[in-house]
Amino acid sequence: MNTKQDIRALSKTELRAFFVSKGFPAFRGNQVYAWLWGKAVYNFDDMTNLSKDLRQFLEANFVINHIKVDTLQRANDGTIKNAIKLHDGLIVESVLIPTKNRTTACVSSQVGCSLNCHFCATARLKKMRNLNPDEIYDQVVAINRQSELYHQRKLSNIVFMGMGEPLLNYKNVLAAIDKITSDEGLAMAPKRITLSTVGLPKMIKKLADDNVKFNLAVSLHAAIDSIRSKMMPINEVSPIADLLESLQYWHAKTKRRITFEYVVWQGINDDQKSVDALVNLCKKIPVKVNLIEYNAIDDGPFQKASKKALDNYVKCLEDNNIVVNVRHSRGQDIDAACGQLANKTVGSVQ
Repeated sequence: MNTKQDIRALSKTELRAFFVSKGFPAFRGNQVYAWLWGKAVYNFDDMTNLSKDLRQFLEANFVINHIKVDTLQRANDGTIKNAIKLHDGLIVESVLIPTKNRTTACVSSQVGCSLNCHFCATARLKKMRNLNPDEIYDQVVAINRQSELYHQRKLSNIVFMGMGEPLLNYKNVLAAIDKITSDEGLAMAPKRITLSTVGLPKMIKKLADDNVKFNLAVSLHAAIDSIRSKMMPINEVSPIADLLESLQYWHAKTKRRITFEYVVWQGINDDQKSVDALVNLCKKIPVKVNLIEYNAIDDGPFQKASKKALDNYVKCLEDNNIVVNVRHSRGQDIDAACGQLANKTVGSVQ
């Protein structure tokens, strides 16, 4: 059993102190930190401004438990789905979503999920564990390199919309975002990062109190408690009134608008009562609405709504001066679209 410490668990201050304790100058800690995060190097031998003896010393004392892209699949629309193997053999998935003017990384925060949203394939996986900050960071690094390779441009946006509930891995997710936005990391602007949650009021308030600078999205899907609870069990303990109160708190603290993610299903929330409820909720808090095309995961009760129903949502929202966008699915042919991540990747497609 490998008992070496993962060197990326150490802060820069701790790295500097370690080198001093072993008789090396403190600036060696700065150099190693830059290799680990700014250059995202996974092999001590690649740290070329360190002597061979020092690299061997690091190898003897530490490991770098980096992720590996175990399988890569490319969709017809250019979307890339990665099956990411972690150091302990567990698998998560992440996705590169290209559009004309941007490339977006959709990253995971947990192995599996515990919230059991009935329309989501990931919910069928048992939650195994939280991802560490470096495992989240590595997903972004990998997708950025794919963006440069396949689309000749750097990654422009990051969404925490992959496997898991980010707010149930609060400390590690925020630590990862801190590294991603740091000048010593990937130096991405916080406004290009969106964290998506099913809506955990207590944790949303904590985000506001912690003065985060990234964007917040909520997987809403219904503005009527009885309907939402049937799809999303979390609504039983965190009903819409509590969620709304936390979002109002968020806006008062941050002055930033929230995004509602909203899938319309046939026979579930495609009626006028559901439309009116969403409109009324949106009037109580500055929001924009992303209407998302449903991606079927089986032949169960959740089926894609008609274009007429979707158009009705758009009209009613726009008539009430609520910003609305329709998000058409990408990567469906490789099960990479929203709600489809379930470790079904088979075969390597380059």
